[in-house]
Amino acid sequence: MDNFIQKSTFRDWTLDKIDEAFNTKQIWEMNALDELLAFEYEVNEMEAWFLKELQSVYQLGGDDWNEVELENKFISPLIVLAKLNDERYSYFLERELQTVIGNYDISGKVDGMIATGYRNPKKPFFCLKEYKRQTDPNGDPRGQALIAMIAAQNLNDNDNPIYGCYVIGRSWNFMALVGKEYAISNVYTCTTDELGDIFRILKGLRNIIEKKLR
Repeated sequence: MDNFIQKSTFRDWTLDKIDEAFNTKQIWEMNALDELLAFEYEVNEMEAWFLKELQSVYQLGGDDWNEVELENKFISPLIVLAKLNDERYSYFLERELQTVIGNYDISGKVDGMIATGYRNPKKPFFCLKEYKRQTDPNGDPRGQALIAMIAAQNLNDNDNPIYGCYVIGRSWNFMALVGKEYAISNVYTCTTDELGDIFRILKGLRNIIEKKLR
């Protein structure tokens, strides 16, 4: 019975289930997340114009978009602007992650993932989950983002932090996982001046990835 492998998908997981299965713990202060959130970056004129245009697009109906529209009309353009890809790593959409941790065979599609490789993902650094609305019936966005991060951590097989984000409409929360501890940021709202903070944090993520790959 000890060798029984239980198969699950990302949608099956909540924060409580993850904590019980993997002995993880949410903490409220984490250097890895604090450093990401505090990254300093001044947008240039072109970036400022694009962010304003992107915000205008969301304000015209973004709260009513489905997940595909949210990804294509807003999230992906923002990540492209942050230049989170080159020949060493890239932003991948709807790619499968699968790994076995203990007695759990975990698999699922990651809405957005930054990983090494440019044709296919290899070692993931960052996992993103987007939801249409706060009341989406298909599970827990925090849990689904975290379980993808745990799968990514297992595939990396090292002690480096894994980062993540879940997006619910206009609301963004960033996450970090170090060992068995994870932290979740306060919310950033893309329809306010905090869009600049979201972009700055994505640039900070790029800076972290570039340092890892040196």
